Amino acid sequence: MTAARTATGLLRERFVTLAALAALASLSWLYLWTEASRMAAMPATGMMDMPGSASPWNSDSLLLTFVMWAVMMVGMMLPSAAPAILLYGSIAKKNRADGSILPATWVFASGYLFVWTLFSVAATVLQAAFQETRLLTPAMASASTWLSGVLLVAAGVYQWLPVKGACLEKCRSPLQLFLFHWRPGTAGAFRMGVEHGWFCVGCCWALMLLLFAAGVMNLLWVAVIAGFVLIEKVLPGGTLIGRLGGIGLALTGAGVIIAGL
Repeated sequence: MTAARTATGLLRERFVTLAALAALASLSWLYLWTEASRMAAMPATGMMDMPGSASPWNSDSLLLTFVMWAVMMVGMMLPSAAPAILLYGSIAKKNRADGSILPATWVFASGYLFVWTLFSVAATVLQAAFQETRLLTPAMASASTWLSGVLLVAAGVYQWLPVKGACLEKCRSPLQLFLFHWRPGTAGAFRMGVEHGWFCVGCCWALMLLLFAAGVMNLLWVAVIAGFVLIEKVLPGGTLIGRLGGIGLALTGAGVIIAGL
């Protein structure tokens, strides 16, 4: 009877976790859609009001740009991180049969998102630098065929590097981290979330930088990149798909560079 109650409680908590993750990701996409719609409705002269477009190093512009990137990372990465978050909750339940594991699960998810928040800080600084050197348009898309080509080639080559493969394997199979590097308590949950987050950043950072080539607020490409990350991290054959995609990215980038000569 106790085992049945534990199983029922785990299923309920998994449902609550999944629903909360879906709601958070949906709110993030709603924010991005609202900002993209506002941007599309602006005349060309009104683009100066967009995040980071007027004075890229102004504190208000940096803050708006950071918020945009941070929210975007939540919307893009939470769907592919959901299996690892749910798995963590299941293992936490086995280590702590009494009481809810929802707080620990959300601490783990917070550690994961904390790492992507740090990535958002770096992306904010990089965007400001690109805008100051006029490599980005006011609409936050690449204004340079060389920048677009280099980003595409770099992302394509990175798909084949051993460090990418190692990080992807950790993202696809977090069970080893949970079983052999388990850390109890709130601090342990946060630290494990941070560790998993670093593997995911190591896996996906080059793909995220492609947003500068396609347009940071081009939601079609944001969705395409997020979908590619999801396929690569979750589906069977994701590693092979990622490498084949890398070939396509590198060839496309080379074509863009040659066309710009």
